[in-house]
Amino acid sequence: MALGAAALYNRKQARDAERRYPPIGRFLDVDGVRLHYVERGHGDPLVLIHGNGTMIQDFTVSGLVDRLAQRYRVIVIDRPGYGYSSRPRQLWTPRAHARLFRNALAQLGVERAVVYGHSWGTLVAVALALEVPSLVRGLVLGSGYYYPTLRADTFLLSPPAIPVIGDAMRYTVSPLVARAILPGMIKRMFQPAPVPERFEQEFPKALMLRPLQLRAAAEDAALMTPSVMELERHYRELTVPLTIVTGMDDQIADVGRQSARLHREVPHSEFIALPGLGHMIHHLAPDAVADAIDHTAQRSSRLWVL
Repeated sequence: MALGAAALYNRKQARDAERRYPPIGRFLDVDGVRLHYVERGHGDPLVLIHGNGTMIQDFTVSGLVDRLAQRYRVIVIDRPGYGYSSRPRQLWTPRAHARLFRNALAQLGVERAVVYGHSWGTLVAVALALEVPSLVRGLVLGSGYYYPTLRADTFLLSPPAIPVIGDAMRYTVSPLVARAILPGMIKRMFQPAPVPERFEQEFPKALMLRPLQLRAAAEDAALMTPSVMELERHYRELTVPLTIVTGMDDQIADVGRQSARLHREVPHSEFIALPGLGHMIHHLAPDAVADAIDHTAQRSSRLWVL
């Protein structure tokens, strides 16, 4: 009875969240997946790829989309299972994401683009550059996870991904637990900086607690370490202009073991560490992230001319 009551309560909470925060973009049907996306501005294409647990609003609420839309055609897609994108049952590795994004961008008429990925989105951005090198003209990686390490959040977030048991959890217990721990998780994402007021007021946190999004976040957490074990063998194959940007005091992804190491192993990369900032750099320093994107686009243009 308790589980049944929890399921009914969580279903109502999910419906209320969707009424409060309806879709803000348009939809594409790509390879059996219904993708929700926004497109703003004019100019050379720029694709922004969000991390685990978030959605399109991670970039709109931060102000990054508005800044960049003044000079780029900015495209942001809810990854499968997040926001209002569907997530069919399959193994959603970074390379599977990359193939889906390639086909989505083809539908939108995008032949070449600069790509910015944040956190888990850096894995998709790297995979896209490896899978379709002709598509990605420049790569900016923010607050990324590139090498396997033991992470507590992988064990904490993964249970809803377990077939059958996880399905029962994400409709009953998991949304209640997630609601209780979400404020602490958000605080840690921004530490040592405070959580910005705009994020607190405008980000649709209630959408993060719906069963489908909890499954997506759990599956991504479970796949993170095996994914980087596969991708790390190919980092030296990246030939496009590459900028790595991170908060120097990131509490989520160890800067020395992740971003700094990637910079050392990819000789042509550039590295920017922003002092006093944590994981959510596009909220805390959107101008610095926009500058990194501009710089990478300019490097790409010079190489294209040569």
